[in-house]
Amino acid sequence: MNQHTHQRDTLGADIRSLRKARGLTLAELAERLQRSVGWLSQVERDLSEPSISDLRQLAACLDVPVSMLFAHSAAPVEEVGYIVRAGARRPLGSGDEGLIEELLSPDLTDDFEMVHSTFRPHARITEWIKRPTQEVGYVLSGQLDLEIGDRAFSVGIGDSFRIRGEAYRWANPHEERAVVIWVIAPPVY
Repeated sequence: MNQHTHQRDTLGADIRSLRKARGLTLAELAERLQRSVGWLSQVERDLSEPSISDLRQLAACLDVPVSMLFAHSAAPVEEVGYIVRAGARRPLGSGDEGLIEELLSPDLTDDFEMVHSTFRPHARITEWIKRPTQEVGYVLSGQLDLEIGDRAFSVGIGDSFRIRGEAYRWANPHEERAVVIWVIAPPVY
């Protein structure tokens, strides 16, 4: 690793991983962005740094919150790609539905991602979520109600669950927050 590594050193790799997870070629994504393939290739190889408006457009095209692309924390050079400190997790999504998610994986270049999810008391999602993934969750604290396909479950501390591309919804009808660690393959954020 060179001495010029800085806080944006995994942005290009994450953009490439997100593009591939969505089945897009360089040419297809470049066309959506109305940019050249060369420009996008340089961004993916961290040879060119996209502007804030480029990042917003990339996030929209890749269907991720812009915070996912902004929030590359300045980790010490020797820890980049290996360690994610508790105070340096990258936020995912807006948190609007009472769910706060943070990326535990150092980046999105693995075949899976690990996410720390905190479900606020009385939070619920009304829309069904369906994505082409395999997901396993492990409950660290609290309780969570899950609907997976046509089945309903309640999971608590120490329980784990799996979702394989099925539609699902969640709810935390309880007085305390629920904290779940998710492993999702392939990465969706």
